[in-house]
Parts: sequence; C-alpha cells; structure tokens
Amino acid sequence: MNPPKHIVSAATIVINENNEILLIKGPRRGWEMPGGQVEEGESLLNAAIRETKEESGVDIEIIKFCGVFQNVNRSIVNTLFLAKPIGGQPTITNESLETRYFPIEEGLNMVTWKNFRQRIEYCLNAEFQPFYIEF
Repeated sequence: MNPPKHIVSAATIVINENNEILLIKGPRRGWEMPGGQVEEGESLLNAAIRETKEESGVDIEIIKFCGVFQNVNRSIVNTLFLAKPIGGQPTITNESLETRYFPIEEGLNMVTWKNFRQRIEYCLNAEFQPFYIEF
C-alpha cells in the first residue's frame, strides 16, 4: 500500500475543571497533546475525539475549533481543537508511556518537540483564533 500523499491530523488541547492540561508522553517526541491521523471517511472532530481516547483513556467533548498548522514541505495538515474531559481516566495506552494532567504552565514547559508548545499556546489564547500557520 502506498503511503498517503497528504496527511491530515487532529489534536486536542484538553483542559479539566482544575485548569490543568492533559498531556501524553509518547515514545519519540516526549510530552505532547493527544492527537493523530484522520482516517479515511472520518471527520476531523471524530478523529480528535477518537485519538484522544486511544492515546489517553480520556473521553472528551470538543469545545471549539482553534486553527491549523501546515507543514508545507511534508504535506502535513494538523488541525487543533480545544476540549474538556467528560469521562474516562488518564491511563497508559499502547500509544503513550504516561498520561497526566498538569498545571498549564508546568505542562507547557514539558512540551519540547518542535512547535508543539506554540500550538498549545495558540489554542489557549482566543485572540489568535482561528489561526493558520505555515512552516
């Protein structure tokens, strides 16, 4: 099977009632927001919900669409949503080494992979939304 020419992903910034952010620790990129590839025939919204559950064990409700980051050279489009937890518990899954809620500032400091911190910051600041960032 040939790999897709374009990759579309959906990620969530999940904030709980204690104003903490949900992060997963992946095997390659360290701490990050949950998210992943949109499957064929799947909506962006449903992909964000599914990926968050698969990676973290947490069920979510999407609050709003935040924006898009596009890696033009690699043909990757990453859509981002703000969400709140509605069930489940943070748990280790086959896609995460660790899953936890952190105070937002502490969580931001733990996200070190490329522009992932910027993605989170843009989702947390309504003045930036909706955003479209090319790199």
